Amino acid sequence: MPELPEVETTRRGIAPHVEGRTVTGVTVRQRQLRWPVPKGLGRSLKGQTLQEVSRRGKYLLLGFDRGTVILHLGMSGSLRLVPCDTPPGRHDHVDIAFDSGRCLRLTDPRRFGAVLHTRDDPHHHELLARLGPEPLAPGFDGHWLFERSRKRRQAVKAFIMDSKVVVGVGNIYASEALFLAGIHPRRPAGRIGAARYDALAGAIREVLAAAIEAGGTTLRDFTQSDGRPGYFARELRVYGREGEPCPACGTPIRQEVIGQRSSYYCPRCQR
Repeated sequence: MPELPEVETTRRGIAPHVEGRTVTGVTVRQRQLRWPVPKGLGRSLKGQTLQEVSRRGKYLLLGFDRGTVILHLGMSGSLRLVPCDTPPGRHDHVDIAFDSGRCLRLTDPRRFGAVLHTRDDPHHHELLARLGPEPLAPGFDGHWLFERSRKRRQAVKAFIMDSKVVVGVGNIYASEALFLAGIHPRRPAGRIGAARYDALAGAIREVLAAAIEAGGTTLRDFTQSDGRPGYFARELRVYGREGEPCPACGTPIRQEVIGQRSSYYCPRCQR
């Protein structure tokens, strides 16, 4: 699933090519995504100029003269810039065409993505209103995690993956950040002290920033907006490395299911 680094990589890839451009048309080949694509999307966008491409958590926000398109890539979706006359593939469901002769094309094999439209402040939309802070923004730190973890019995890995606590810390990045912070993924969130949460917040920022710099993580089918894969998978320390030696101490990495997700950790380094 594309996570925060993959979505941010996509945002950075498309923004310079579509900001300031005017929509010439919208083609919807498959309306039934996670939520139905609005029937009047083409009428709403045609003739409007895209002012800004921003991101909130794992949602891309296309801010036009009047209103915003809220776009989610789902489980395996991608958003790419292609010439408007490029023949669509089987899973190419939505095109937003611009006066440059290029279009933003949403490809979504599993159809778990979303293309929605609002004329109100997108941050008040029901999908975004309750999201936690951005992990790379000033409002996120160890104190925030510590205060919200009190009396929480759930595993810390599930805690930091909760988008109401902090957005964008997906399964891969949670495992990597917990390793850097030396915290066992199953440890109850409420039994971790303030100093260790300071370390964890720093590790989350470090891992996500490195993943964005590397262009995201390709494990199955994520590619960037220009079709190139991300390369952060080469830098993973524990995720997907069950049985391999820990890069810090040499102890074999373990894997277990926590919160219905595969978790990887070093039994010696993480307590």
